[in-house]
Amino acid sequence: MSPEKPQAAPAPEPLPTAELHLHIEGTLEPELAFALAARNGERLRYAELGDLRRAYAFGDLQSFLDLYYELTAVLQRAEDFTDLAEAYLARAAAQGVVHAEVFVDPQAHLARGVPLEVVMEGLGTAFASAEQRHGISARLIACFLRDRDPAEAEALVPRLLRYPDLVIGVGLDSAEVGRPPELFERAFAMAADAGLHRVAHAGEEGPPAYVWTALDRLGAERIDHGIRSLEDAGLVARLRDERVPLTVCPLSNVALCCVDDLAHHPLRRMLAAGLVATVNSDDPAYFGGYLHDNVAAVSAALGLTDGERRTLAGNSFRASFLPEADKQRHLAALSATT
Repeated sequence: MSPEKPQAAPAPEPLPTAELHLHIEGTLEPELAFALAARNGERLRYAELGDLRRAYAFGDLQSFLDLYYELTAVLQRAEDFTDLAEAYLARAAAQGVVHAEVFVDPQAHLARGVPLEVVMEGLGTAFASAEQRHGISARLIACFLRDRDPAEAEALVPRLLRYPDLVIGVGLDSAEVGRPPELFERAFAMAADAGLHRVAHAGEEGPPAYVWTALDRLGAERIDHGIRSLEDAGLVARLRDERVPLTVCPLSNVALCCVDDLAHHPLRRMLAAGLVATVNSDDPAYFGGYLHDNVAAVSAALGLTDGERRTLAGNSFRASFLPEADKQRHLAALSATT
């Protein structure tokens, strides 16, 4: 009689969590891309759904961005952005998300002739009913594209202030290499003066020096990705001592070849170093999973304990830009889960 094979550990159940690193354009699933293309008379260069799905394989950040921005062409009307956000909110709710601070790239749409007002109206419609329909509070962080002229970012800041109930902050995204954070120092200073929160992508493909600069020159309150911070012991000490949150995206890191295998992901080392790490989904339509998919995958790969998963979920609320009373309410709800 042959011995029984050991049973795999059951996948963990979703915990209530805040999602802090999610690009709304990166939630565009192939099916919705085709539907919106048909609605707007936009021709995609992929004849079949399977062809488009096969294109979701990337060698680096730039190859991903090329497809990402190509597909934004289907987003043209306010209702397109509403449908996009509604689809994300429904998926996020099923994965334990109860609060989302969502990135949007206004310049990517302005550059194609889509007015800022259309983007904000569409997303605002979905976000206004998000708590009632999905049990999720949702706000926007408008990101500057670091591969475009910083003057564009500076011109965008006052326009964002027209949406105080929707836009809570600014960020910095797109390909890091060769575009250091200090190029956007003035835009971030303008945002700070206007009372907006500041976050920045740094230390994903770029070096730890970009994390230092994002903190010192941009006044970043959170670092998006930040996985290369572990290469600099002094930076690790600073991030730990100042309790600077890091919004980590495991499946994205592997898909973009920043980490060669999920089993080698630095997330557990980040927790062991006392860093305020969180787990997020980044661009889930492209990278194979939403928030809990990331948690389950990295838990299996690294052997994360229930306690470590609860730490990650707790960190997400502490790292959010929610009022303190709301943070405590969510933390109490997390503590009450079994």
